[in-house]
Order: sequence, then C-alpha cells, then structure tokens
Amino acid sequence: MPAEPLQSADASPRSASVPSQSREPEASAVEVRRSARRRRTVSAYREGDRTIVLIPARMSEAEERRWVGVMLDKLAAQESKRMLGDAELAARAAWLSEQYLEGRARPASVRWVTNQNTRWGSCTPAEGSIRLSHRLQGMPEYVLDYVLVHELAHLLVPGHGPRFWELLEAYPRTERARGYLEGVVAADRLPHLPVAGSE
Repeated sequence: MPAEPLQSADASPRSASVPSQSREPEASAVEVRRSARRRRTVSAYREGDRTIVLIPARMSEAEERRWVGVMLDKLAAQESKRMLGDAELAARAAWLSEQYLEGRARPASVRWVTNQNTRWGSCTPAEGSIRLSHRLQGMPEYVLDYVLVHELAHLLVPGHGPRFWELLEAYPRTERARGYLEGVVAADRLPHLPVAGSE
C-alpha cells in the first residue's frame, strides 16, 4: 500500500517559491504520471522501491524535471525527520563506508550530539568516534550521508588535504550537499526581519 501522497504547493507557472536546485533522480526509480484532471498541484509518494510523482498533463518537460526534483527533495526531508537512533546511524555509516570507501573506515561509535552548534560533525580518529550535530536531523538524506562520509574519510585521512578530498570524490553528491549546508549557514546569518504588522 503506498504511503500518503506528499502534496505540493501550487504548481502553476506563477508560483515563485520553487527551490532552484533539484535532486537528480535515478530514472528507473521515478515514475511520472500525468493527469488531465490535475490542474495546479503536484504530489508524490513512495511505492516499493519507486517514487510516483503526479503532475498536471499540461506541464512542459522542463517543469516536469523541476517538480520531480522538488518533490524528491521534499520526500527525502520528510523521511529523514523520522529520526535515526545511534544504532541506525552506525549501520548507515558502515554501509556508506562499504559503498564509497571500500569498507576501510570502521568507526567504533557514531552518535548524535547536541553540543555542536558550529560544526556539522566531528571525528576523533584515535578513538574511532564520530559525532553528528543534532541540527542535521530533518535535512535531506543525501546531506546526512555526505556528513557521514566526510567524517568517515577523516578516520583514514585526518586533515583536509588533497588525499582527503580525493576520498570525498567517491560520494557523488558531495558538491550538492556542501552547497545545501552553505545555504543553511548563510540563511542563519541573515538578519531576521520583523513580521509585517508586528511593529
């Protein structure tokens, strides 16, 4: 039985609050269904190992690509809000090490911490420990995976020299995840404007 569909905001051409970056879907994992009855909304849900995206029939191919990316990002963020415990984090780290670092990075512990407000993650190679900031909870899965791979790479190369970044090249969403995190940091630095009518 498919999960409850994730409804989008208005998908009409005049809607302006669309993120400029979109998640690159694996073509075999995404099925787009067009509907003549659907006028302005886009929705998406998981069905087994596929993602179903429902869009209005009149959408152009460019709009389709954009909205598929938007909805994949929304689903990923929604799913990552189901907080992973420390045991799940450790299992995820082990899987990522196998996928991208040939299984060479083997942390002794991986856990969430609430005292890291200026760093997304940290690693103590001598102890084999990885700590992730609780602020990552609720971010898209590819961002969490990037931070885990980053800290796993530190178990193999302590600094940020060329050898370290060569390891990170194995993770295909490194640049995208870094851009996402840089955007979060930039948004935190923006002045908080008063809400209209609050003065």
